[in-house]
Amino acid sequence: MKIALIAPAWEDPLWESEKEKSIFPPLNLITLAALTPPEHEVIILDESITTIDWEEKYDLVGISAMTALAPRAYAIADAFRSRGMPVVLGGMHPSILPEEAKSHADAVVIGEAEGVWPYLLEDLARGELKPFYRQEKIPQLKNMAIPRRDLLERTRYLIPDTVQTTRGCPYACSFCTVSQFFGRRFRFRPVEEVVSEVKALEGEVIAFVDDNIVGNPSYAKRLFKALAPLKIKWFSQGSLTIAQDEDLLRLAAESGCIGLFIGFESLSPASLKAVGKSFNKVEEYSAAIKRIHDHGIAIEGAFIFGFDEDDESIFEHTVKFAQENRLEAAQFGILTPFPGTPLRQKLEKEGRILSNDWSEYTINKVVFEPKRMSPKTLQEGFNWAWQEFYSLSSISRRLGLVKRHAAILWALNLNIRKRFHHFMDRLRSSKISLSPPSLAKQT
Repeated sequence: MKIALIAPAWEDPLWESEKEKSIFPPLNLITLAALTPPEHEVIILDESITTIDWEEKYDLVGISAMTALAPRAYAIADAFRSRGMPVVLGGMHPSILPEEAKSHADAVVIGEAEGVWPYLLEDLARGELKPFYRQEKIPQLKNMAIPRRDLLERTRYLIPDTVQTTRGCPYACSFCTVSQFFGRRFRFRPVEEVVSEVKALEGEVIAFVDDNIVGNPSYAKRLFKALAPLKIKWFSQGSLTIAQDEDLLRLAAESGCIGLFIGFESLSPASLKAVGKSFNKVEEYSAAIKRIHDHGIAIEGAFIFGFDEDDESIFEHTVKFAQENRLEAAQFGILTPFPGTPLRQKLEKEGRILSNDWSEYTINKVVFEPKRMSPKTLQEGFNWAWQEFYSLSSISRRLGLVKRHAAILWALNLNIRKRFHHFMDRLRSSKISLSPPSLAKQT
């Protein structure tokens, strides 16, 4: 069979890629390709860098989607089905809302694809495709399929080499979908298998796409010790708890870690407790940042606006904190009640959901009623935070010219600044106010 695996493109200006280049390849799809028996031909269509040829014929079209991408995924699915081609949907959103997804597909894969994808293909070949394929047993990560990177146009990605070492998360923050999809228990690949895969990669920098690469310190230490001789550079996501373990921090640096995406989420202990992330200690933030910086590791901090404790002062307070601690980058998000999360259950019960248009669930649009400010104020404060943090004066103060990896960090910040201005231009065309909230003073 000829199988097309499709990654829908972001249509939101803050996240969408320029057609010439995207940041990361769709690791999920090239892993799915590796799970496909060799007698089948697999085509990867990453819509962020390519245009779909609607006249092409396929025996099966597979589409994976997160919530914000679901409407585009459904549109693609409907288009292929109208041409008589079978479509299967999978990924985070279809797994959480399979009945919704099924109205746009011939079959839906619920959960991780290992263990069910080959059976789905066999059923399709017999003309006996089932409506749902559910992962009944959480797959172990030993002997994971090595992604089919040969199917990618490497030069079209800024970071073509991405690797996964763990799945799952025990913390289950109320706003997060990770534990809903991957489970509340960490699963690990054997270290020697990770090292073997990394050795075969071509790029200078590797992105480990784990949700928390230091979530299990014992495993992380073994992994970092094994990576150190390879002399690679890498970055990943990790929790601030790394700063509490000097050996873990040292080993991360020695193994080639140049940066971590860290979820600070909030500067309010009450907000952190309310969403199940009280292991983040606000009073320890600055000292933890310094310890990480002292090891030459850059930090992209993640912050969320719109918790019930937040009022108009949160925007300036957060941006000032990120600037004073010289975070190399930051991602500001608006609290978003994704399907399947405890946060959504709470807001639905309270009648505070404002929109069920999944294309709005990009974490940069207000889709619920905040408690201590208006939706308009929350949107304007979010806009102001991005604009202020990525102003040229702010970038200069935070990065200077002597910081380690200064060229890479300047390029990152200027790229984000460009994306944000694109986002603002789109808002202006939509006649959305860009004025800062009354308590946020631009500098």
